[in-house]
Amino acid sequence: MQATAYTYDPETRSGAVLLDDGTPVPFDAAAFDAGGLRLLRPGQRVRIETEREGTAVRITLVTLQTL
Repeated sequence: MQATAYTYDPETRSGAVLLDDGTPVPFDAAAFDAGGLRLLRPGQRVRIETEREGTAVRITLVTLQTL
């Protein structure tokens, strides 16, 4: 799934992305680290992987979207 980086805190390595429908979804350091990134800037296009538990969505991976 694709999204756009919305916020990122380099100290905690966590932040949020915006889904294409505008919904913000937070991610934690584990999801950021799983993607192997070192930095993320707001506005960058990213690829995310998610897990669903009922109606809750949790991001498990954040990496840069490449064509």
